[in-house]
Amino acid sequence: MNTMSMTSRRGIDWKALGVCLLISLGTGIASGIITSSSMDIYVNELIKPPLSPPGLAFPIVWTILFVLMGISSYMIYESVAPTRKRALTLFVVQLAVNFFWMIFFFNLRLYLFAFFWLIFEWILVFSMIRSFRKINIIAGNMQIPYLVWLSFAAYLNLAIYILN
Repeated sequence: MNTMSMTSRRGIDWKALGVCLLISLGTGIASGIITSSSMDIYVNELIKPPLSPPGLAFPIVWTILFVLMGISSYMIYESVAPTRKRALTLFVVQLAVNFFWMIFFFNLRLYLFAFFWLIFEWILVFSMIRSFRKINIIAGNMQIPYLVWLSFAAYLNLAIYILN
């Protein structure tokens, strides 16, 4: 099902691409704004585990990941595959789960709950990748860095729960 005839309806629809990027980046920006007042606690007060990146790394990595999400969701949106609706539903659901993880972790400081929520997100993203790859292998592969980052985030999340 990865033939070009199954994955592309036409040339680039810049408006649709812009909307897909706006949805992804908008979710990240919104969660960042909502949790910004709680970030100081993470940066200044929590005991962090080994391998914790500097605070500046997080917005850089997340911006890259949200751009990749937007582009790959556009690729799926533009496909003619019969499973595109399911794939895009998984995309939207995991995006919502990602948004709420930020609130659970930073604002509410529910570190253990946030860890299990992150595992749920990891499963959703893994399922989304599989679904995307059946439609467009490139779109699916563009989400692998996201899954790797979520794995690292799970390590950080659990370690912060244990250390604090």
